[in-house]
Amino acid sequence: MNYERLSVDKIEKKEFNLSLAERDLKAAKDSLNSQDYDWALSIAYNAVLQAGRALMFSLGYRPKGNDKHKTVFAFLEESGFDQNIVFYFDNIRKIRHIAVYDEAGIISKETAEETIKKAEIFVQKIRTIVLKIRTEK
Repeated sequence: MNYERLSVDKIEKKEFNLSLAERDLKAAKDSLNSQDYDWALSIAYNAVLQAGRALMFSLGYRPKGNDKHKTVFAFLEESGFDQNIVFYFDNIRKIRHIAVYDEAGIISKETAEETIKKAEIFVQKIRTIVLKIRTEK
């Protein structure tokens, strides 16, 4: 894995912690139940971002610069993470940007539900990767 080509800083490794991702998954489901689909998608995306950051921190890296969200996904891709799910959430990042900054009410219930389900899978995959790394030591 060649992380040096990415916009990352080396840091002291941190304890792996998914509490922010888990908090955001719960909040996304709550927003879905409240029929706030834009926010449900946005928070589900944030859960994925937090899980990716947790992985980075546990390996001793953090994103730097202006495109930190993009850097997290580039890091995941470099780590061998499933490219389909990385690509999916990179697209969700763009949709989220529109929903948060430009236009309200653009996310359907179905899209929000799908995003939450995929975010749950994503967080679980991050958990599995960390467990694998720990057992290989």
